[in-house]
Amino acid sequence: MNNPFPGMNPYLEQPEFWSDFHTQLVTALARVLIPQVLPKYRVVTEKWIYQIADAATIGIGRPDITVQQRRGEPSERMIAIASAAISTQPIQVKLPLFEEVQQAYLEVRDVATQEVVTTIEVLSPANKRSDGQRKYAAQRQAVLSSLTHLVEIDLLRHGEPLPILPPSPSSHYRILVSRSHTRPMADLYAFNLGDRIPNFPIPLRLEDTEPIIDLQVIVNELYEQLGYSYFIDYNNPPPPPWSPEEVAAIKKI
Repeated sequence: MNNPFPGMNPYLEQPEFWSDFHTQLVTALARVLIPQVLPKYRVVTEKWIYQIADAATIGIGRPDITVQQRRGEPSERMIAIASAAISTQPIQVKLPLFEEVQQAYLEVRDVATQEVVTTIEVLSPANKRSDGQRKYAAQRQAVLSSLTHLVEIDLLRHGEPLPILPPSPSSHYRILVSRSHTRPMADLYAFNLGDRIPNFPIPLRLEDTEPIIDLQVIVNELYEQLGYSYFIDYNNPPPPPWSPEEVAAIKKI
């Protein structure tokens, strides 16, 4: 079954689908880009590795250690009796749980010099929420302060968009192309649900032609190849923060 949406499919933003989709999308981008930049450039998959708090709340990772009750452990009644013997009762508190997050991204490198010419990021929920956003923003600023071009693809409605001056127009999704030689100015491709995902260029050295990426074709092909139509229940609304009006509009597409 084909992707039932003309642009981004909002159901892919659900935590149970996004992690795999993100990985597959980064890999597919590399496969499309490589033939267009050979033999002068290499396209390499790298990973950011950092820790964030409450990763489970944004659908990233799973705990490495679990504690399960086994046969013969104290029953609830025995625990209650033991608690009654304590004069000062404890207060329930919540501790921040930190989990390691590994997120793939692409680097376009000059074969002759091994310099990173362009970094291509596909944002994940961790990049747009609290502690994860702060860590990614620092990494982003490091790229923006260098001679490396940045391409940032945001296909997630949830979370806070990363800062742009002046504030970007309101849109569901966005693609940012920042060329090192034109900073602080950059090109923003803003689009909404129902819009075709716009084509965008990958900046290289000034003397080279910029490859054009048709991300819509890549997303549609992944939707079919990975069989998402078998697993997505379109009778349910897509994940928040879609409004009731937007949900109604989605179902009419």
